[in-house]
Amino acid sequence: MTALTVPVRLPRADVRAYLAGGSFIVLGLIDIFVFTGLFSTGHHGDAVFALSLPGSGIQVPSVHVPAPPTVLALGVLTIVVGFARAIVDLSRLAKRFAIGIALIGSLFALLCWADASNPVGSMNLIDLLQGTVFAAIPLVLGALSGLMCERSGVINIAIEGQLLTGAFAAAMVSSAVGATVGLWSGLVAGCLTGGLVGALLAVFAIRYLVDQIILGVVINLLAIGFTNYLYDRVMVPYANFNTGNFFTPYKIPLLGDIPIIGPIFFDSSVILYVAYILLIVIQVALFRTRWGLRVRAVGEHPAAADTVGIKVLWTRYRNVILGGMVAGIGGAYLTVGSTGQFSTGISSGFGYIGLACMIFGRWRPLGATAAALLFGFCRQLGQELQLLTVPISPYLLAMLPYVATIIAVAGLVGKVRAPAADGKPYIKA
Repeated sequence: MTALTVPVRLPRADVRAYLAGGSFIVLGLIDIFVFTGLFSTGHHGDAVFALSLPGSGIQVPSVHVPAPPTVLALGVLTIVVGFARAIVDLSRLAKRFAIGIALIGSLFALLCWADASNPVGSMNLIDLLQGTVFAAIPLVLGALSGLMCERSGVINIAIEGQLLTGAFAAAMVSSAVGATVGLWSGLVAGCLTGGLVGALLAVFAIRYLVDQIILGVVINLLAIGFTNYLYDRVMVPYANFNTGNFFTPYKIPLLGDIPIIGPIFFDSSVILYVAYILLIVIQVALFRTRWGLRVRAVGEHPAAADTVGIKVLWTRYRNVILGGMVAGIGGAYLTVGSTGQFSTGISSGFGYIGLACMIFGRWRPLGATAAALLFGFCRQLGQELQLLTVPISPYLLAMLPYVATIIAVAGLVGKVRAPAADGKPYIKA
């Protein structure tokens, strides 16, 4: 008799567990065979981590960590976590805890290896974290912009274009006006320009029912071409329209003097404090007010919202324009909040990463902010590793935030659900 065999397919949950566990085991092996220095050219001394910025009022003693044994222990721990993740049926909280252990352990092993391999100087963790917050500002504002739009049912792929045009307008207006008034004028100009691009998106997506994804890509291409043209025709021949004005860091009294925390969160550009306000306002407004309830109703079931008297189209117009204004502030940070000068392609794909932050954060402001900090950390880490002259190509280090975006969205997000009416045009009966 011929035995019939039926192929058995593993459940998706099991496949994800095996993939996650295998990934953790690979990270642990990298820690042991690469970062310990026992099997490579790594330095066998201590890793020194500074916890204060040079010249700060309160100096916190640096931390000395014996690199090889610490990295070896972290590698073994990561491998154990990987086996546990693959074999044991963990709860949701335990899975997140396992991911945290594996990622943080591998990250700290990398930092130990990079610092111990550099015989001169030490890694300043405060500078690393401060740079993380700076790098995350446009990502946070871009993610909040996308969240405002998609909670009302409109996909905003045009965040990149809103950042780019906001950056251009802020640099040009602040340079033309000059002095402190010019900086605030530039910030307002960037905000309004982002809102104008949001209005363009709203009209074509809501009024003319254009495919929202294609529309967003077209707007991004339009913004790139428009800003490049004006840069070549206006800013290059007339340098007084791109003078490099930017907000100097402002330390909040008392809070800015707190050791470790103060320099990171309370000694920065005023646009970071604006981002704090926007984050709190949007979080409270969306989930604690009647306005937010109506916005979420429009994004989930616009027909039902319409039957109870909610103006669906007006809600979507308003949210898309407000979202564009938030992204415009993020674009203004790229110029008047940091370097002061506009250059072609200054947004560097931050709009798309902000969109990934929104998805990774499950369409919630706090979650999107946490994701933005993660990607900002990857970007700043690449720059810090270049300064430590680690034996890794600078081009690979520059890829870190984009690789982290792919891994996070494709492998770590898991099963998420966008607003039910997201991207679906509403035609009133």
